[in-house]
Amino acid sequence: MTTWRPHFKEATRRGWLLGLLCLFLAGGGALAAESAGGAAEYQVKAAFLYNFTKFTEWPADAFADTNAPIVIGVVGADPFGQMLDATVAGEVVRNRPLVVRRFRADEDLGGCHVLFISRSEQEHLPALLNPLKGRPVLTLADASGFAEQGGMVNLLLVQKSVKLEINQAVAETAGLRISAKLLNLARSVKSK
Repeated sequence: MTTWRPHFKEATRRGWLLGLLCLFLAGGGALAAESAGGAAEYQVKAAFLYNFTKFTEWPADAFADTNAPIVIGVVGADPFGQMLDATVAGEVVRNRPLVVRRFRADEDLGGCHVLFISRSEQEHLPALLNPLKGRPVLTLADASGFAEQGGMVNLLLVQKSVKLEINQAVAETAGLRISAKLLNLARSVKSK
């Protein structure tokens, strides 16, 4: 007797993951952010950081070698605690393990592939973003006006739901390609 097993092509699996993310954005994110306040909000945002690694393409030279991990960095006061570490623990995206690192604002942030800038650093955004201009670092925050100030992705809590703002021009200048399907879920923002 032959057992039937579905075989997903990479594109089908990506479509399934994007569908799951869409469901999460449409309902799950709102429910989770509503249920337990701040901790749940950052649990949802940790999931977004993880999913952005799946729906963003970096240029090959963004990595030291073919085995180099995708580094998710957090700079400033860490609102995630261990939630971000738990979310990405053991995960591999495009044959690269995911690693979380915490940074001080005075460190070189260019070694990241995904960088979450904490609200505690909002006054220092230009000083953090200027050295990263044109470098393949996907910058995210949850601060009002972040994408207009040259950040790439803003994760805003609106009516107890996490909404996306994406500055695609800044991402493209850095050599990053964010999935068009994900761009369709976000509000497009341009730099001032």
